[in-house]
Amino acid sequence: MIRKYIFPFLVSIVVFSFLGFYPTDCSMEGDAGGCLTANPAQLDNCTWNDIELKGKVQFVESFPDIKIQFVDAFPDLKVKFVDAFPDDCGEWQVVESFPDFKIQIVDAFPDIKIQVVDAFPGLP
Repeated sequence: MIRKYIFPFLVSIVVFSFLGFYPTDCSMEGDAGGCLTANPAQLDNCTWNDIELKGKVQFVESFPDIKIQFVDAFPDLKVKFVDAFPDDCGEWQVVESFPDFKIQIVDAFPDIKIQVVDAFPGLP
């Protein structure tokens, strides 16, 4: 019984040793040969996937540019909702049309974790 599993096991070892055990969508290879996932959150310059995290936002239920989760601690970005002139990092103005980007609120697996603040928005 065990013999019928030995040949497929040995073939898989040979195949994976030559080809590697990488996902097919591996875009970057790490130093040790592993697959690195690209972290699109570039919080050094307050952008995510080339979207500046400031400006006019629209809440949507589907097809968002960014999926966010509201948290009370350890956020990726602190956001202050303003009525006008959302010119600084973390300042968002909610609009119904012509947004700079669209966001969807999720409970799990967000792109960015957000904490709503009254003062000092931006990177924590």
